[in-house]
Amino acid sequence: MELFDWLLFFAIVPFLIAIDLKLFNKGHDNVIGFRKSMILSAWYIAAGLAFGLVVWWHFGADKAMMYYTTYVIEKSLSLDNLFVMSVIFTAFSIPRQYQHRVLVWGIIGVIILRGIMIGAGAALVHNFDWVLLIFAAILIFTGIKMMFIDDEDDVDNFEQKPLVKFLKKRFPLTTKIHGNKFIVRRDGLSEEEAMEIKGKSRFVYTPLFLALIVIEISDVIFAVDSIPAALAVTQDPFIVFTSNIFAVLGLRALFFAVENIIDRFELMKYAISFVLVFIGFKVFYNGLVPDGHISPALSLYITVGALAIGFIFSWVKTKNDERKPSEDNNK
Repeated sequence: MELFDWLLFFAIVPFLIAIDLKLFNKGHDNVIGFRKSMILSAWYIAAGLAFGLVVWWHFGADKAMMYYTTYVIEKSLSLDNLFVMSVIFTAFSIPRQYQHRVLVWGIIGVIILRGIMIGAGAALVHNFDWVLLIFAAILIFTGIKMMFIDDEDDVDNFEQKPLVKFLKKRFPLTTKIHGNKFIVRRDGLSEEEAMEIKGKSRFVYTPLFLALIVIEISDVIFAVDSIPAALAVTQDPFIVFTSNIFAVLGLRALFFAVENIIDRFELMKYAISFVLVFIGFKVFYNGLVPDGHISPALSLYITVGALAIGFIFSWVKTKNDERKPSEDNNK
């Protein structure tokens, strides 16, 4: 039965991407509007939730609850990815009509990298039970740290970060945008632009390429938190992988849907922090306390409840913040 589910999953994912590119994103350099982004986000979310019903049908309610819990966790953790993507595009001055192309290839890379990391993580947990306790400790530490760090990135200093400096030293890069191209021929550049590029490589990488690489590396960094969170819920590779991929598939559409209102999620980091600490605590409780067991259904209810509270309080607080300037001007 599980072989059938794997085959079904690997048939659905290319189909979703094809529908996305053919119906919702006609043209290579189109700007995706808010309405289309919301429809596309709903399309991916509906597909992810529907696949949970397949899991329920084939593996039972407990497995389905685990799937939905990991899906919700990964979806909520992706909010940080969205903010970082926005910072990257701003730092490298990527025009909005080309951001779609960068994210298409970015999501494909994310699927491959997540698959490798999930496979490695699941193998570790399967062979060494104590690794799960380390993952749980990482989640608790990350959740507590998230409550106190300032998540505002300084866009002006982004290009001074070690990663960006390293990439600029290793690749022949141009600072100019060349349409939607990631790589251009050196002999196709103007003489002035060619002289500014170090090395004698025949090919030169554009800011779109640099943005793509930074996005991929950023996702690997985020996966260090998100994959242990998923494995702390269940060690079933099928559940972890499918929930992860369905969560990230809609990341590009979600970016264009919420890029202008990302600041409205100001308090969500506290809700996500609570969820990470709770999942880490659950692992210790289930593993170390005699007869200790927190059911998958209860985990799902607590996770969804915490995130819903965080969303509501964020929306109310930022709505009041938006009113304050106008109220002050009226005094």
